[in-house]
Amino acid sequence: MGRLETNSNEGTTMRKIALYACAAMTLVLAGTALAKAETIRMGAEGAYPPFNYVAEDGQLKGFDIDIGNAICAELKATCEWSVNEWSGIIPALLASKFDIIASSMAITEARMEKVSFSDPYYFNAMRFVASKELGLTDIKPDLAKGLVIGTQSGSIAVDMLKQFFPDNEVKLYPTLGEAFLDMQNSRLDLLVESKIASADWLAQGEECCAFVGEEFLQDGTLGAGLAFRKDDDALRERVNAALAKIVSDGTYDTIRKKYFDFDIRQKPSNASALFGK
Repeated sequence: MGRLETNSNEGTTMRKIALYACAAMTLVLAGTALAKAETIRMGAEGAYPPFNYVAEDGQLKGFDIDIGNAICAELKATCEWSVNEWSGIIPALLASKFDIIASSMAITEARMEKVSFSDPYYFNAMRFVASKELGLTDIKPDLAKGLVIGTQSGSIAVDMLKQFFPDNEVKLYPTLGEAFLDMQNSRLDLLVESKIASADWLAQGEECCAFVGEEFLQDGTLGAGLAFRKDDDALRERVNAALAKIVSDGTYDTIRKKYFDFDIRQKPSNASALFGK
């Protein structure tokens, strides 16, 4: 009888040990999964101030970066950032080098064939910058005849120029900074890009050039969004929820005021309304 009781106690003890071991393993696995979930890899160009740029201290900074970090904070995650060439940023996302493009990417039908997007987090109005020597007060296709226009390669401005300014010579640049440099050195007559990025450049004391004409949004562009691989629906939905939260609780507006003294979520007129025949 005593022997049977001992065996029973031993069996109970062994079962408890086994249960504890299973529980411990479950916690370890859960902790590992949680650690992975807490890191969201973000990709940006790092050459598009004030939205995203590499500062003198080597840190990636700007509006996009602050918004991305605020979204990660809302998700109780940590953003892990990387800098990528604009021309290859979608292929890098598709190759899983990071999880989200957070780089002021315009939402277009062509891009939606390759990636999915978050809700728009702002509308990046475009505007022409002209050399002051031209004396232009407005910009239309007939007024721009014979002029050389610059923009960044891969920008939605490229499609706009093909559609409405097909007879102009267009120069494309890997980065917007290179386009600005050629504009400054009179190698371009006109430059068309983000009004906000151009305003940031002009505010640095550039005397060569000035805005001309009205701001506009390329037809078919649905604003700037965060881009995801198409099979990452769960992540996209979580990010959309976090984005809505930081807008509603005032975090978004606090960040916006650091960079812009106007509402960047207001949608401008379409290019066809200004340049269409």
